Amino acid sequence: MTPARPSRSSRGPLSYRPEPGSIPTQPGVYRFRDASGRVIYVGKAKNLRARLSSYFQDISNLHQRTASMVTTAAGVEWTVVNTEVEALQLEYSWIKEYDPRFNVKYRDDKSYPWLAVTTGEEFPRVMVGRGAKRKGTRYFGPYSHAWAIRETVDVLLRVFPMRSCSNGVFKRSQQIGRPCLLGYIDKCAAPCVGNVSAEDHRQIVDDFCDFMGGRTRPFLRRIEQEMYAASEEMDFEKAARLRDDLGAMNRALEKQAVVLSDGADADVIALAEDPLEVAVQIFYVRGGRIRGQRGWVADRTDDGGTPELVEDFLLQLYAGDADAVPREILVPELPPDVETFEQLLNDLRRAKVRIRVPQRGDKKTLQETVARNAGQALVLHKTKRASDLTTRNRALEEIQQALELDDVPLRIECYDVSNLQGTEVVASMVVFEDGLSRKGEYRRFVIRGVDGQDDVASVHEVITRRFKRLLDEQAKSERVEGDQGPMLVDPETGRPRKFAYAPGLVVVDGGPPQVAAAQRALDELGIDDIPVVGLAKRLEEVWVPGEEDPVILARSSEGLYLLQRLRDEAHRFAITHHRNRRSKSMVESALDDVPGLGEVRRKTLLKHFGSLKKLRTAEVEEIAQVPGIGPRTAAAIKESVAAAPGGAGKAGAGQDGPVGITVNTATGEIEDA
Repeated sequence: MTPARPSRSSRGPLSYRPEPGSIPTQPGVYRFRDASGRVIYVGKAKNLRARLSSYFQDISNLHQRTASMVTTAAGVEWTVVNTEVEALQLEYSWIKEYDPRFNVKYRDDKSYPWLAVTTGEEFPRVMVGRGAKRKGTRYFGPYSHAWAIRETVDVLLRVFPMRSCSNGVFKRSQQIGRPCLLGYIDKCAAPCVGNVSAEDHRQIVDDFCDFMGGRTRPFLRRIEQEMYAASEEMDFEKAARLRDDLGAMNRALEKQAVVLSDGADADVIALAEDPLEVAVQIFYVRGGRIRGQRGWVADRTDDGGTPELVEDFLLQLYAGDADAVPREILVPELPPDVETFEQLLNDLRRAKVRIRVPQRGDKKTLQETVARNAGQALVLHKTKRASDLTTRNRALEEIQQALELDDVPLRIECYDVSNLQGTEVVASMVVFEDGLSRKGEYRRFVIRGVDGQDDVASVHEVITRRFKRLLDEQAKSERVEGDQGPMLVDPETGRPRKFAYAPGLVVVDGGPPQVAAAQRALDELGIDDIPVVGLAKRLEEVWVPGEEDPVILARSSEGLYLLQRLRDEAHRFAITHHRNRRSKSMVESALDDVPGLGEVRRKTLLKHFGSLKKLRTAEVEEIAQVPGIGPRTAAAIKESVAAAPGGAGKAGAGQDGPVGITVNTATGEIEDA
């Protein structure tokens, strides 16, 4: 080990940048400190010089959070180690010791209960445990609900009658010389009154832990053999009791379905990510059965991909708890240096540990299930965050302050353009009021007469069309006093005109060119009181018309989170519209060559089947049932769609096949695209 290099007070990263050539090229761990000496970031590197040099470049090229870290820091120091495994161990130790605020911190999305056995006591007891693990206690799970633990324990206590009472109840029974109720109903061996010795009670506890740990077959076989032996000896009372014990163990096992036929011990991990946050889910599989589930949510700290997130998570999960390391860890993508990480886990477990990505079979299917859970957990986390009134108010106030708006933007409209290689260009408009989506006011636009690759021209057209409609409706509307203030209504029907109301903020998906196009469209219409901004995807920068530099909102800002939700919802809505139009156009093009099939009957077919894929899979008789379609025409339609691209023999391989999963971050709805 080499001593850490002392930090220096500074202003800006260049003033504390180490001298050229002073950073070693060996593996090591580094830490950045702020002006008060607090450690704000810890990292490791195979080559310290190469890694640290990457921090001292043009700040505009750094990820927003990384740029914030290097400008907050006042010095950097490092420790050289002999191996990359040592670097991993030291990195974990420093993260635990200093709790640096710029490192990823995976936090539980709930407090998970564990089944805990206090093996460190003379008479161990089984109980429900939460929070941090304690020494001298063996844990199983975690479980989703405490009642699931209590049900399992209640069933198994008749087979393994170990102590489950609190210390107070145990001491009181010792003093009065009489066991509690569980002792009388044979769900406790009553060590408190000497009915069983400490050694015999320890054996019961060990058997219980072995059973919960997955070694179930020996117990089931032994109980079954004892039951048959008692029956042969005509001891039917004992045989009946053993039969009930066998049924109790089977009932406990029924709650834990077999998911891996090879009986493997594995942790199955999956991630769901967006530009700001990541959700992690893990299923604990022991003996081929799911023994527990757990989830975390963390803020993204840099632009690292899934492999880096997997490495950060595995380090925090296993480095401090060697007992938790299984024989196999299934991940969505391998960490950057998987051999080094496997060596670290081998040293912790003192046995072979394998990290891999499942490719097929039961393990692949199980990881897909875990991935769905992670996606749902991320959506639920965002939904809870968005539904809080105080949080929404804070988000709107942060946007107002950051953009220097005169009023809080209670109504925000966001626009996104979608195209496929310049064809089928569409745009979407989504509306949020008081921080919540208003789906009834969403609108779609079909862009014609514009080069499909020209997003700038498309933005100009859609903004022009939307706000020309605004001016027209305002001119036709009549202002009346309502219960909630003045309203613009249709003078003929008396109904409110929703699109006669101007938004407090317009957001476009893109950077300076798209923002300039939107502002130019408003200027041409003579509208000068509606602010426009753009949200760029890469660094989540907020661009204002005419400004050279973007507005940077903190990564943890509720205002940025709301803008991101708007942008993602507009993107989802545009993509959905685009795919629907593409599917319809594919159906129509596939039917062009069918003789005698006009536009009306093509639309009827499209409405009946909904997509080309469904039409391909339909039988001739089903097609003939559509009004206006006879058997001969149905046969011609079947032949035409089978000959179209992606036709017979290619189901699911054409452009109309599943594209992916779309998550509505505003409502939490997961849609199959």
